[in-house]
Amino acid sequence: MNRTRIVRWLRVLLPLAALAMLSTLFLFSRERDSESQIPYAEVDAESMARDPRLVGPEYAGVTDDGARLSLRADEAMPADGGGGRASRMRLDWQRADGLRAELTAPQVGVADGTIRLDGGVRVTTSTGWTLDAATAEAATDRSRIAASGGIKAKAPFGTLSANTMRIVPDSGRDASILNFTGDVRLIYQP
Repeated sequence: MNRTRIVRWLRVLLPLAALAMLSTLFLFSRERDSESQIPYAEVDAESMARDPRLVGPEYAGVTDDGARLSLRADEAMPADGGGGRASRMRLDWQRADGLRAELTAPQVGVADGTIRLDGGVRVTTSTGWTLDAATAEAATDRSRIAASGGIKAKAPFGTLSANTMRIVPDSGRDASILNFTGDVRLIYQP
């Protein structure tokens, strides 16, 4: 009988003790800290509606001849009449023969199946080439990258400068050609 009485009292006292503890938590809690609230971005809604844009856009595709394209940018804005512009863009390009190229540029435009990179383009290939150019274009329907505005390149065997550069597939073989034209200068370093 003693045990039964204790169990009955505990069935009443324990829930009351829990209720007292919970009420003291809410009654004596500290004031809200304004730092811990969810931060909201301070944006101008009118300018966002006037100039629509995408933040962190990504695009991936495959050309008709099997080259894979992958685009990433910090920000993209549509242009009037189709196309658009992007900032701080990176293009990863890989042909079926294994040649890979990574293009980075501060500004990019997309129109009529062509990705145009401006503002100083850096091209790095999987074969060890690093090229710097003023502008470059990559086709989205076939394997073709072209750069112009003065090319400065570092190759595994030396340095090279030219007016223009193209990466195109070799029609006779399953390979790519890196073609430099216009005032080509090669400094060979064995």
